[in-house]
Amino acid sequence: MHRLSFALLAASFAASASANTAVYNANVSEAEVLAAQSAWCNALVAINKAGEDQGHAAAKQLAGDVIDAAYGYNLGPVLFKPTLAAPPQTFRTTREGALAYFVGGDPNFKDDSGFALKGWTACRAENAAIHINGDVATSMGNVMITGKDGAVTTVDKTWTFKKSDDGKLRIVVHHSSLPYSAP
Repeated sequence: MHRLSFALLAASFAASASANTAVYNANVSEAEVLAAQSAWCNALVAINKAGEDQGHAAAKQLAGDVIDAAYGYNLGPVLFKPTLAAPPQTFRTTREGALAYFVGGDPNFKDDSGFALKGWTACRAENAAIHINGDVATSMGNVMITGKDGAVTTVDKTWTFKKSDDGKLRIVVHHSSLPYSAP
């Protein structure tokens, strides 16, 4: 009898909870991953342009806005290994570390010169694969970034995106490195 009562109570609670709870599809789609990658690339070029046209303060403001919108520092530490970050500050688990990497000028990260301020004019991602598992997606491939002189820098990149409660993808893992070159 107790099992039956508990089952009825649980079923009743579940029915009333679902009737009053807003539910959205938390599953990540491939289109969302591609859009997030494209937005990241566009932001990299926009931060550079802001720096060139309006100065360092404007680039820093835009970079901060991009970090707040694209990265999951609001969810906890982000596992960010930038392309050109040297020891002992190789990993940037805080917003401040990410901002310093992108625009430099932070005395706590004195080796950062501002990766986003290197004269980038175009950027695109090319995936080797995307793995989607519910509200988390991981992509791995290359990002090609074009400089003012037309030279293309290819970077190996792995991103993990988490769909946050507001339905937006947030980068929670960002590993970037230069491709292997045989000696």
